[in-house]
Amino acid sequence: MNRETSRELYDRSLDVLVGGVNSTVRAAPQPYPTFVQSGDGGHVVDADGNRYVDWVMGLGPLLLGHDLPQPVESAIQRHASEGPMYGVPTELEVEHAEFVARHVPSVEMLRFVNSGTEATVSAVRLARGYTGRNKIVVMQGGYHGAQESTLVEGDADHRGPSSAGIPPEFAEHTIPVPFNDTEAVTEVFEAHGDDIAAVLVEPILANKGIVEPVEGYHETLRDLTHDHGALLVWDEVITGFRVGGLGCAQSEFGVTPDVTTFGKIVGGGFPVGAIGGRTDVMEAFTPTGDVFQAGTFSGHPVTMAAGLETLQYAAENDVYEHVNRLGDRLREGLAEVVAEQAPEYTVVGRDSMFKVVFTRGGSAQSGRCAAGCRQDPDCERFDACPTDASDVGDAAVDRWNRVFRPQLLDEGIMLSQNQFESQFVSYAHTEEDVDQTVEAYRDAL
Repeated sequence: MNRETSRELYDRSLDVLVGGVNSTVRAAPQPYPTFVQSGDGGHVVDADGNRYVDWVMGLGPLLLGHDLPQPVESAIQRHASEGPMYGVPTELEVEHAEFVARHVPSVEMLRFVNSGTEATVSAVRLARGYTGRNKIVVMQGGYHGAQESTLVEGDADHRGPSSAGIPPEFAEHTIPVPFNDTEAVTEVFEAHGDDIAAVLVEPILANKGIVEPVEGYHETLRDLTHDHGALLVWDEVITGFRVGGLGCAQSEFGVTPDVTTFGKIVGGGFPVGAIGGRTDVMEAFTPTGDVFQAGTFSGHPVTMAAGLETLQYAAENDVYEHVNRLGDRLREGLAEVVAEQAPEYTVVGRDSMFKVVFTRGGSAQSGRCAAGCRQDPDCERFDACPTDASDVGDAAVDRWNRVFRPQLLDEGIMLSQNQFESQFVSYAHTEEDVDQTVEAYRDAL
């Protein structure tokens, strides 16, 4: 497969873009990233004219695929033609907020922002301002955007910044605990409960190979935060409007957080973020409260149109039935391939998310988890499945990144840039795309 144009573009970009990219993960593929020229349904075409089944889907925002249905495309074009933006409110912001509040259990009020990172930054500030406390509990390996409060590594007793440029003092107020470890988080609350403003957690670790919660874990977090006067903040930037349909992952797991952050799908493929939650908490934001939050491009009319029309289209056209059915078909097919050729590996994901984690050891997945690992303690390979971020980190990451992914690319299948990022099914994907992908995995493994 000829990729000379991608190579030449990367060579040029190294002179003018830091690392040749505008987001670090895009530089991960070796020896250079594939430059995309256009999208077509569930596919992309690169700068050399090569066509791939695309399971990256913009790293999650493209629920409907690259070819937007006519109502969505028309709404975007109409609002773009009426002027780029205004710096004053529009009816669209109200309509979009009403739709989200009507469908997501935790949301009574919203504040739209411009990225998932901005949403989580604002949510952390909100939690601290509302409670008058400083400490935030996060999950080791969880990702909440490029913000100082969560770029922290280590454990409850020994922690520090995970990036240069962050003062060590920032990490003093962030406490990482292992995902799915009820004992560890309970001990943290016993030691620091009166100082904890919030627990910030993804319902599924979706940026670390896709790790499901064990039964009762989120209920434990809900009880601990309630008992100690802290807030439970769910980061649904990735899972929002993808897992659990319009009710998001919180409706699927039956746990209602105090605050939820959104991104990706809520903007229909345009830059977006949002914070939603209980009225009494949300009104701590200015201008009704004292927690400052503002943004020039927040509630951008084109983004609001794209997000609202995407969700309305999904509600009216069985989008979730389609993507979840294909997700099941894909994971079941991959589980069969893995059982035959790499039984130590683990198929993960739910609804329209999927991944194969190159775990080490253990037997093939049983029928009870054929459509993705569910952290079932009765499963015979439960101890071999990844239950926290470190388990995914201990997998054969370099083999996935440097050997497997390039081989799939040669077979016309585009996967996310590394072992940790999720992969996504869209409304534009077909059964043929799924079957082609399963066969490509079979050949590569």
